Amino acid sequence: MSVSTAAADQSVCASLPVLGRDVTVPLVTGGEVAYAALDYAASAPALQRVWDDVAAYAPYYGSVHRGAGYLSQLSTDLFENARRTVTEFLDCRPDDQLVFTRSTTDSLNLLAAALPADCQVFVFETEHHASLLPWRDARVTYLNAPRTPRQAVETLERALADRAVSSEGGYGPALVCVTGASNVTGELWPVRELAAAAHAHGARIVLDAAQLAPHHPVSVRDLDVDWVAFSGHKLYAPFGSGVLAGRSDWLRAAEPYLAGGGASRKVSRRADGGVDVEWHDSAARHEAGSPNVIGAYSIASACKALTEAGFDTLVAREQYLIEKVRVGLAEVPEVRILSLFGDDAPRVGVISFVVEGWNSSHFAAALSAEYGIGVRDGLFCAHPLVRTLLGSDPQTQGECGAPEAAPGEKSLNAIRVSFGAGTPDEHVERFVNAVRELVTDGARWNYRTEDGRCVPDTSA
Repeated sequence: MSVSTAAADQSVCASLPVLGRDVTVPLVTGGEVAYAALDYAASAPALQRVWDDVAAYAPYYGSVHRGAGYLSQLSTDLFENARRTVTEFLDCRPDDQLVFTRSTTDSLNLLAAALPADCQVFVFETEHHASLLPWRDARVTYLNAPRTPRQAVETLERALADRAVSSEGGYGPALVCVTGASNVTGELWPVRELAAAAHAHGARIVLDAAQLAPHHPVSVRDLDVDWVAFSGHKLYAPFGSGVLAGRSDWLRAAEPYLAGGGASRKVSRRADGGVDVEWHDSAARHEAGSPNVIGAYSIASACKALTEAGFDTLVAREQYLIEKVRVGLAEVPEVRILSLFGDDAPRVGVISFVVEGWNSSHFAAALSAEYGIGVRDGLFCAHPLVRTLLGSDPQTQGECGAPEAAPGEKSLNAIRVSFGAGTPDEHVERFVNAVRELVTDGARWNYRTEDGRCVPDTSA
């Protein structure tokens, strides 16, 4: 990359500043350092613009819907405008519904509760638990981890062709759940091809875009998915909010996700003492209670910021950082990067790896305590996938045990570094240098296990 291109990429970083960029943290070896937040895949820092927009609205905060007061009407407009903004961000179809939820997990549990009777669900074992676990009340077929995008499509096609006949005869309704980008390897999945396979066999498909939407444009129409789910806290928007957007028929036919005010259009007493309820057909049907207006507004603000910055520019910047990390780690023979689809697979800024001779919890603790670098270690709420990737090459037990490893058991956890908008070169360079130093020279501090976590030993 040329100097001019790198400078341009740095300007992209400056155009989308995030909160926390000036935070300093203490080092166990003494002194302080600017915190390098490299755990975006868990929760991305909030964009400064999002925070500023929310702060500007805060004095005008009011309860939404049905309020006669000015602030209530203003907040209602803000909430519904946020719905339209996110709908446009996702390029939804005219008849699609967008429901504000608490998170991706909440969105997929909502969809699971709306499945038609006798629906069969197909999900790869590679999914995050938010996509893997909500379907417990349905007939679920778990698909083995593919090793190429083509194999993923072929595996799904075979499973759909061989699916069981429903209790009423015929194949009945079916749903495929798939991620857009792995929260473990960062690799992009062939969503458009999987959607075509699903529809060719009479199934619908829901896209878990939690790791995709912050890094790439997501078009419901272009990908031809039936639903998409994502979380605000991955998209540089705090406050515990999420989105489920897509086809309205299953959502309208389902019982409300939560029963209460807002979901009901009319409630009346019956002569026998019971209650009759007429539920809304709109998104309000699944948004009972006072909604998270600030959360919805923060998602809309982040969508606007990312759209205006331009995903082409953002993707180019991120690919530059991905290459710096991958090249740097490749220079350390003891490091093995985890991958399903291989080195050439397109990916977002999420990279997981193991270090020979190190327990991952110990390594991550040393990165934090000695270098001020925040990464993630463990199984990343994708236990089947990580165990598949590590099963043939488990790490040896280190000085600190991993939370998932029983005493004396080999550690089956990994280290994950993740980044995106607002990540400066210095954070990535410090991380690569720290990995090299730790592997070459070892940790400069002693560590111990406390409540299942590896922490610096300060008892001396």
